[in-house]
Amino acid sequence: MAEKYRILIADDNQANCELLEAYLAGVDCQIEFAYDGRETLEKVASFKPDLVLLDVMMPKLSGFEVCKKIKSDPQTKKIMVLMVTALNELGDIERGVAAQTDDFLPKPVNRLELLKRVENMLKLKDVTDELERLRRYIEEMEKSAEPGKAEESS
Repeated sequence: MAEKYRILIADDNQANCELLEAYLAGVDCQIEFAYDGRETLEKVASFKPDLVLLDVMMPKLSGFEVCKKIKSDPQTKKIMVLMVTALNELGDIERGVAAQTDDFLPKPVNRLELLKRVENMLKLKDVTDELERLRRYIEEMEKSAEPGKAEESS
């Protein structure tokens, strides 16, 4: 049986990736890794994650740049992004907000905090997906109820 969620862990430090993967062992998910900003964007396109755990300080493209690209693309803007960072200056938080990150997680990562934030973000994704499904259903119902539609479909 396939895992329910897809999580991309993006960090240039392999030990950090392995730690996050170990912390997520109880989550029903498939995990992929990316080790720099460009690879992260490639994996977002090919793996289509539900959630990206994104380090800020990475080679090639920073986490801020990666997040901005994910959130500005209509194909990927609904992917949840959790920035995992040792940066905690107000300016860094403002840059993350400007890049449209969904949340922050400070390093060193606390296992329980990570699990709770991941759980909450995946629940939010499920609710958002369900709302979108219902919105499309209502649109279809409204279209079929428009005058003239009934005669066209007969």
